[in-house]
Amino acid sequence: MRITVIGTGYVGLVTGTCFAESGNDVICVDIDAEKVARLREGISPIYEPGLSELLVRNIKEGRLQFTTDLTEGMTDSALVFIAVGTPQGDDGAANLNALWAVTDQIRETATEPKIVVVKSTVPVGTNAKVLARLNKESKHVHRAASNPEFLKEGYAIEDFMKPDRVVVGVREPEVAKVLEELHRPFLRTNHPFLSMTPESSEMTKYVANCMLATKISFINEMANLCEALQADINDVRMGIGHDRRIGFQFLHPGVGYGGSCFPKDVRAMIALAEQKGLPAQMLRGVDQINEDQKHVLFHKLTEIFGKEMSGRTIAIWGLAFKPRTDDIREAPSLVLIDHLLKAGAKVRVHDPEARENVKEIYGSRLTYCDRAYGTLEGADALAIVTEWNEFRNPNFDVMKALLERPVIVDGRNLYELDQMRELGFTYHSIGRATVNPEGVS
Repeated sequence: MRITVIGTGYVGLVTGTCFAESGNDVICVDIDAEKVARLREGISPIYEPGLSELLVRNIKEGRLQFTTDLTEGMTDSALVFIAVGTPQGDDGAANLNALWAVTDQIRETATEPKIVVVKSTVPVGTNAKVLARLNKESKHVHRAASNPEFLKEGYAIEDFMKPDRVVVGVREPEVAKVLEELHRPFLRTNHPFLSMTPESSEMTKYVANCMLATKISFINEMANLCEALQADINDVRMGIGHDRRIGFQFLHPGVGYGGSCFPKDVRAMIALAEQKGLPAQMLRGVDQINEDQKHVLFHKLTEIFGKEMSGRTIAIWGLAFKPRTDDIREAPSLVLIDHLLKAGAKVRVHDPEARENVKEIYGSRLTYCDRAYGTLEGADALAIVTEWNEFRNPNFDVMKALLERPVIVDGRNLYELDQMRELGFTYHSIGRATVNPEGVS
């Protein structure tokens, strides 16, 4: 099947590459000529495990192409996927300007009827507006469908190739059949293909992300309460996670969620509820708890060193909002860095993939280290923000020798309390007792 994917951001590039990998002829369209030129050479603009290899292979085998010309990109395509960004607007709702621009371009340049599939995350009711806009004074009768993505950054290839489910929103059974045929190679493990109305599919995407965000904010609020009441959130998490009605997924306490999906999707749902005169009290709480949680590591540092942070050197491990990605959008690390710089601290940072993205924001105000241990040289404390695997089993003797003071504030609960006590570290984590064997301050 010949497929067009408009937009080569995270969703569009993964979608186009994975469809090509399953044997389709895919052409991806983007207005960024420089990005398209790099993609033609097999250079991915994002870090996603496994993506570069698939990109290079499918370009080489002729199944995957890139262009800036929409007319060329749509020639002979049975399906046109829209995967442009829908960032948060000033009012909290999704900004659909790019979506409308692409919709109008499809209408104006299509030389035959198209099935236009909206892959972008959009407010409920958007697909109906896309359909109306496609067919307004058009020479052809186009059809529109919805196909929300459920990709976890860092695991996107696996999620696409082996989805829990595929959701499509359609108006005609024949469109559902086309989309089911396209996704059949990915559903061999009997996971469901769920066909519903476009409105229900649009809502499914938002509800899924809001539910997961709610679990994260809930466990973080409980973790803070555990810490205040001298309970241990890890014990509590085990106690509730074995309840099959609850489970363990997304119940890891930390410094809050970030990225391109959860923050903006929660706020988009709040805005949508307000448009309908509903208060969205739970979602407002989810968002506020998460924003507050991003400040927790700085508060712990001020508990250790007092309000006078000026002149202190703080090492940070982890800058991306989660491991296995270079994405720093809404990342908790940025909140911590902002606090530390404002307080006059010196900041040394390491992340396996996200350093350059952070450097574009902060420039020479930070010290960027190629190795994790390099950040520790002369530092008064280490703050762990992202749970990259390489941080889980470090050489603690080396760490202690490099640090000016044996102080760790761990936003991901990577280490055991008894271990930290035996090693002589002052150790602050999330929702657990503080370890302070030497009374370091």
